[in-house]
Amino acid sequence: MKIDDVRKNAFSMPLTSPIYPPGPYRFINREYLIITYRTDPEALRAVVPEPLTIDEPLVKFEFIRMPDSTGFGDYTESGQVIPVKLNGVAGGYSHSMYLNDDAPIAGGREIWGFPKKLASPSLAADKDVLVGTLDYGAIRVATATMGYKHRTLATAPVLAGMLAPNYLLKIIPHVDGTARICELVQYELQDVTVKGAWSGPAALELFQHALAPVAALPVLEVVSGMHILADLTLGLGRVVHDYLVN
Repeated sequence: MKIDDVRKNAFSMPLTSPIYPPGPYRFINREYLIITYRTDPEALRAVVPEPLTIDEPLVKFEFIRMPDSTGFGDYTESGQVIPVKLNGVAGGYSHSMYLNDDAPIAGGREIWGFPKKLASPSLAADKDVLVGTLDYGAIRVATATMGYKHRTLATAPVLAGMLAPNYLLKIIPHVDGTARICELVQYELQDVTVKGAWSGPAALELFQHALAPVAALPVLEVVSGMHILADLTLGLGRVVHDYLVN
């Protein structure tokens, strides 16, 4: 294989059998359970990197079923998104993400900088309750419940929230173990169609775990629960801050 061939074909590893295909990445019938809760302000400030800022000590714990996603297949994801601002514009910072599929773990980390780790999340209806769980290995670290479709929500505000910018801290090490890339990345969801949105009574429990420290942002008060069904495209990102330069 010639040097030019390497340059032309290199976008993921392994070179001759990439773990994920090139985008765009389209998601059909993506289903969310989002529990928004109030947490310890000091604990929150300790994990949100500048230049992002926080107005309120809120966290969104998300469980997401993705039954039909381009190149990534059928998988489930869970994690914490923190409402933040950058230069006064509201968005969300992805603090933790746990999922059960190798391809989106690799693609998410390598392309955008999603903080993805391998675990076992689930999202399903149990009679009249929507239930999200997250296990790390054999250990339960999160359980969320919400009354199933108690109240229908207007889709316009939900769509506006989904179109807000999202932020990631992308870290890629050099071969000597130091950081070669350390960037704040911004991306947006594109071509979003909200097929339905609902609210209901909600509860969330987080459990201490050394390697899945979701409980380090403790639940002080559950603010709301939301259930969303949508189609969307995951847009590519751009660098908005380089920590190795500034």
